[in-house]
Amino acid sequence: MFKFITLVFPLAFAATLLADDCSVSVVRYGELPGGEAVHLYTLTNENGMVAEITNYGGIVTRLLVPDRFGKREDVVLGYNTLDEYLAQTPYFGAIVGVYGNRVADGKFELDGQEYQLTNNSEAGGVPVHLHGGDKGLDKVLWVARPIVQKESANLVLTYIHPDGAEGYPGNIRIRVVYRLTNENALEVSFRATTDKATIINLTQHSYFNLNGNGKGSPLDHELMINADHFNPVTAQMIPTGELAPVEGTPFDFRTPKKPRDWIDQDHPQLKLGGGFDHNWVLNRDGEGLQLAATVYEPNSGRFMEVLTEEPGVQYYAGNFLDGSLIGKQGQPYVHRSGFCLETQHYPDSPNHPNFPSTRLNPGEIYITNTVYRFSVR
Repeated sequence: MFKFITLVFPLAFAATLLADDCSVSVVRYGELPGGEAVHLYTLTNENGMVAEITNYGGIVTRLLVPDRFGKREDVVLGYNTLDEYLAQTPYFGAIVGVYGNRVADGKFELDGQEYQLTNNSEAGGVPVHLHGGDKGLDKVLWVARPIVQKESANLVLTYIHPDGAEGYPGNIRIRVVYRLTNENALEVSFRATTDKATIINLTQHSYFNLNGNGKGSPLDHELMINADHFNPVTAQMIPTGELAPVEGTPFDFRTPKKPRDWIDQDHPQLKLGGGFDHNWVLNRDGEGLQLAATVYEPNSGRFMEVLTEEPGVQYYAGNFLDGSLIGKQGQPYVHRSGFCLETQHYPDSPNHPNFPSTRLNPGEIYITNTVYRFSVR
């Protein structure tokens, strides 16, 4: 059985929802420039693992995970306040889309009609569409509903992306469910429908550091990516269309290794990306959740598994972090101080017929799930 609440929040509000040893609490987090109230939801499981999530952008602001001695640390990068997220953020912890990653020139074609998306970024001096545009899903206010079940604490987020916004056709109804389980897993489930043919590629964009926020370097984590191939990119960071073998390259993470030993090697793809910022083509056997990647931090013993139904994962090593952003502990987020494992369809898929399709038609339901599961060694 589960319980849920739907409330209109006054200016000062705090509430907690309980079921056995799981809980969801909510407090006011701030307000948007237009005066809309934003709230912060704290999901806690029976082991004391905590996920803090705001309904602005679906941002995971904190993720407290125990080490081998039971000490909890915050393993995701981000800020303390809403105002900081509003001022500047490289998608810290957010839901991104409607199309996560890049679309070349912001253009794609459906049924003979060309669509122009907002070009909100550039690579190699050429404008591209990135992560949904100027006002992607990371910058909207979601309707939130907390739910507590016996084995998990949950937050259901819904949003209707209006027809034409950022250039996307269709009124796209999106639901994202965060589920913190008693197995110390943060599950992220996506569902969407549309009333016009469109494209969609949703993902979660947390930056991780399993040492704990602001401690040590993720380049010394031991990373495994379950992929025999990756997508090489052009100078504009757009896939060439090739599925290149990882064997014999710095992109071979089929057995665990430290990124530090490979990220600055003399390889043309590393020079283009300023390090690792590519899509790996996952090895898959059938449908359902399958292992995409693992990350192990030897000092704390924290071990993270990433399971997904998606065909790819973008490993981004935080190459564009430069110390100008100040984090939750008052420390600067320096070069490569956090990494992302963004489960996804391949970048620029609408312009590559050989890539898995990202088309969503009326009457179809887009459903995909990803799990970040934590344990210790």
